[in-house]
Amino acid sequence: MDYTVMMPAAGSGQRMGAGYNKLFLQLDHKPIIIHTLLVFEGDPACKGIILAVKPDERQEIQSMLDRFEISKIKVIVDGGTERQYSVAACIEAHAENGIVLVHDAARPFLKRSVIADLVQKATEFGAAIAAVQPKDTMKTATDGVVEETVDREKLWIIQTPQAFKYEVLKAASELAARDGFLGTDESMLVERLGHPVQIVESTYENVKMTTQEDLAFGEIILKRQLEDFV
Repeated sequence: MDYTVMMPAAGSGQRMGAGYNKLFLQLDHKPIIIHTLLVFEGDPACKGIILAVKPDERQEIQSMLDRFEISKIKVIVDGGTERQYSVAACIEAHAENGIVLVHDAARPFLKRSVIADLVQKATEFGAAIAAVQPKDTMKTATDGVVEETVDREKLWIIQTPQAFKYEVLKAASELAARDGFLGTDESMLVERLGHPVQIVESTYENVKMTTQEDLAFGEIILKRQLEDFV
């Protein structure tokens, strides 16, 4: 089943502390964003990628795309000050039915099996998100005092991709814009429609490169992946 990817890549990455866009940081001699794009570049089911970037980084990103022969970029749009605005720009640039995936450009270790499961669920139910369950005991607390221990079987750590029928995501985005509502992810906007969102179990390796510790973890994942091919 075919899909199109919408990839917001206009964030600041302040928590990485690199002094520039964290997506340009190198893992095994490739920028993080290129590792992420290559997952979809090599997937026959991916029809194309819509990329949202900072206007002043457009030229540098285009140079990376050319250097690493990324051919599935359909269009590059100007990203906004918030992730939600970047995704809205991608939605506006797409304007065709089918399944769309929204994916963080800083998650380069996504499994294609997870993509396939998401596309299947979104085709059937209209909305599906990747997630993993927490490994540790979870508690709620106020002012540093524990209130209760939460049943972690009911908790999920949400990742991307998040997959939707295009018309569902578009309606959710337009409603949020009309209401002036800013969500933390796309599924939150879809939930406001009253539309059910399915969970697809992902992997713990599908980590977002946010801090220096994540980069170190990324190097370990890459090394293990290379060893698996030997």
